[in-house]
Amino acid sequence: MSIDDVALRPVAEADLPVMERFLIDPETVVPFQWWGWSDTGRWRRQWAENALLGDDGGHLMVVRGAERLGFVAWRQVRPTRTTTYWNMGINLLPEARGRGVGTEAQRQLVHYLFANTTAVRIEADTEADNFPEQRALEKVGFTREGVLRSVAFRDGQWRDGVRYSILRGEPA
Repeated sequence: MSIDDVALRPVAEADLPVMERFLIDPETVVPFQWWGWSDTGRWRRQWAENALLGDDGGHLMVVRGAERLGFVAWRQVRPTRTTTYWNMGINLLPEARGRGVGTEAQRQLVHYLFANTTAVRIEADTEADNFPEQRALEKVGFTREGVLRSVAFRDGQWRDGVRYSILRGEPA
């Protein structure tokens, strides 16, 4: 799989069943993203409202040609009334992992967000044991900021997370 052909594009209605796999099929998201059953219609409702692209966040499909590989997402963080920045993440189908797709898709999302918004900071969180995602973020240019202890409950136990960030003007 060549990463040269990896692209981001808006979510089409025909993409929603692929996205819903991440909510209904544990094998699609293990070992790091299965949080139990959840509302399988939420993305469909949000897509009907704004095509999953809003002022406070959004979703884009990760594709290679006509092949759907997963999606990236971002949401606005507002720690004070005068400060906003983005938190971003990625979900890839199992067959797209470990081939540089995640690194390239996240690099493209960073470029997109800095080119189209005024945010000075983008952050990403991952589980402390998710070494492939940590490597991908570091390859994009993110800096590891620290460990968030017991930040996520999954599979019967609390898990530590790691926060990364990249600032406008840093190479990505």
